[in-house]
Amino acid sequence: MSSEPISLGARPHARRLASVAMLALAAAGAMSAHAQDAAPGTVLISEQDCQRNKDAGTITYISGYGYSASAGQVDVFLAKELGYFDALCLTVDINAAGGNGQLLVSSGQAQFTALGSASDVMLAAANSRNLTAVATYGSTSPFSIFANESVKSLKDLEGKRLGYFINITPMALAMLDAAGVDVNKVELVKMTNYDPTVVTRGQVDAIVGYASNQPQTLKAMGLPFSEFLPSELGLQGTYNVMEVNSKFLAEHRETVADFMRATLKALDFCLTEEEKCVDLISKLAADNNQGSAFPREQQARTWGVESEWVRSSTFGPPGVQTVAGWQSEYEMAQKYGGLKNPPAIEEMMDPDLVASLYKDGTLIWPGQ
Repeated sequence: MSSEPISLGARPHARRLASVAMLALAAAGAMSAHAQDAAPGTVLISEQDCQRNKDAGTITYISGYGYSASAGQVDVFLAKELGYFDALCLTVDINAAGGNGQLLVSSGQAQFTALGSASDVMLAAANSRNLTAVATYGSTSPFSIFANESVKSLKDLEGKRLGYFINITPMALAMLDAAGVDVNKVELVKMTNYDPTVVTRGQVDAIVGYASNQPQTLKAMGLPFSEFLPSELGLQGTYNVMEVNSKFLAEHRETVADFMRATLKALDFCLTEEEKCVDLISKLAADNNQGSAFPREQQARTWGVESEWVRSSTFGPPGVQTVAGWQSEYEMAQKYGGLKNPPAIEEMMDPDLVASLYKDGTLIWPGQ
């Protein structure tokens, strides 16, 4: 993955228009109904609302994990490429190599970024109060523990090695606790190698990973392994959260709502036209020198799993979030994440903004 920020908004205007036209032609047919919702050059809102969104200035979105086919990421890229932002007079710049999304958004250098779960938001809130979660894309935790086939239960990890990336998540520790594992008897190993076959080859016995990523790669390779999911232990989590700079939200609430409206429109496209969606995001990755990090077959596996997490959300339509839906992870973050005296959930998230964009479960889109 490139270490230099890649900004789609920095591409020459003519090239961007050509790219939009090409992608629209490639997705013609099955996506025609969606294309008609934002024909090139068509503005769908009033002149007053259009000026309001223009006056908000350039909105910068930071993708913490490149061009991944994940909710809160793929929908932002496609909202730009399919013209949904343009239709609402939004000027959006995308940084697809920004590993410090929360820091940039918190400081006001960017406006939006996405995180993997509500517990990530909660742990970050200990260092910054200038972030507000406006969307949660599912009620399924994205984490899993995948292991060598010799590991038949999480209890079997006692006396063995469990790998993790960056930090061991509260959800993983909650899983071990729920399974009656004595964590003091498990050797925790910080991993830098993302190759999942280190588990099947026995270099470590298990790894805390993403259920839509490494385990899917092992399945595609036909390698035997064991996998343990939070839901199997009665644990509820959250899948991907969109955060916005709190000051920007307070000053430009209607514009934030339109940004989310456009991305949710693109998310609907990705849920109804999965193959087209994967084609488009994979092409964008390739065009921006991240094709090797996000090959199409991997993107298809990822979205095949994560799209179901969006569809099955118990919180409501895509992106809708609730205080009650965060409660379980709030408790986990305190018990297993060392979160001391956290702000109330209501201070970290806005449960009303995205909910207001739907009527009878259908996204409200101008002209429909």
